[in-house]
Amino acid sequence: MFQLLINGQAHQVDVPPDMPLLWVLRDVLGMTGTKFGCGIAQCGACTVHVGGNAVRSCLLPASSVAGQPITTIEAVGETPSGAKIQRAWLNHEVVQCGYCQSGQIMAATALLDATPKPTDADIDVAMAGNICRCATYVRIRAAIHAAAEA
Repeated sequence: MFQLLINGQAHQVDVPPDMPLLWVLRDVLGMTGTKFGCGIAQCGACTVHVGGNAVRSCLLPASSVAGQPITTIEAVGETPSGAKIQRAWLNHEVVQCGYCQSGQIMAATALLDATPKPTDADIDVAMAGNICRCATYVRIRAAIHAAAEA
């Protein structure tokens, strides 16, 4: 048993130490905003923040982040950058099918936290690992720029 600090709340979890954080979030704690995509940390749908950094939760052993602050899509809008990103996502109508969007928003928020005025190159690097099957990349970039200006 170990403790996870998720969205400002402590959760005692009794799971195998190598259980991926994604499955603890979704199956144990019922936080289904973070999505399963590929299962090999390549698509970005499972992105969460650990200590402010965007990480893939599908392969990350939950025990490796015990005691560290974890933020999921359920709470990222409570942060200044997360709120700006979410507003910009709506204003630029980024979402089509929506499946990848929690991971996209988490990656974009981490980018704005680290680089408040990102260039196109900064955006390309930060968002490269987040795949959007609907190909809304142009709107994603525009929304990130708009959030940075807000």
